[in-house]
Amino acid sequence: MISPGVRYSEPLGFGVPHPRASHRLNFTYQLVMALDITKEDRGTRIREIWPTVARVPAVANLGKLLNNTIILRPLGWLLMSGVYFGKIMPFVAVRYRLTDKRLMILKGWKGAIKQQILLGDIDDVQIDQASIDQFFRSADLKIISRGSVVMTLTAVPDAASFRHTILDSRNAWAPGKVKLLPFISAAATK
Repeated sequence: MISPGVRYSEPLGFGVPHPRASHRLNFTYQLVMALDITKEDRGTRIREIWPTVARVPAVANLGKLLNNTIILRPLGWLLMSGVYFGKIMPFVAVRYRLTDKRLMILKGWKGAIKQQILLGDIDDVQIDQASIDQFFRSADLKIISRGSVVMTLTAVPDAASFRHTILDSRNAWAPGKVKLLPFISAAATK
């Protein structure tokens, strides 16, 4: 039986208390609380996306070229699969995460923050027209703050949708950033 107020550690499942159980459990509790604070500081995840193969232009262009031929199409798929599955590799994985507090570029499996910007600092998000790729259905997004580009998200799939999500999140979570548009009455339109 477990007595109230006494901490037990059952590494083997025998119900025998370990002599230093309270010390280990206290340390584990503090560690878990520190991790929870870190997760809370990052914010609640709204959307997370992974870049397309167009992130590596040389491989993407060669893969598209090979994909236009019937015989070499499997070679193109094989070539592009390295970059495609590279997004889950431990050291080269890249993803973009939008939370209720910030927009981040994360690297690796654990999601180390490479670059970030607070939603309140975002003035506008623009799609780079030169980077639109119909084959991969992706484009680059430029994050603008104080009149200059502070972050570029490369090869974003469905870039227009992610752009609207960023702007809507900024309008919802960043106080004072809502751009007021003139009201047009339904009766005024024909």
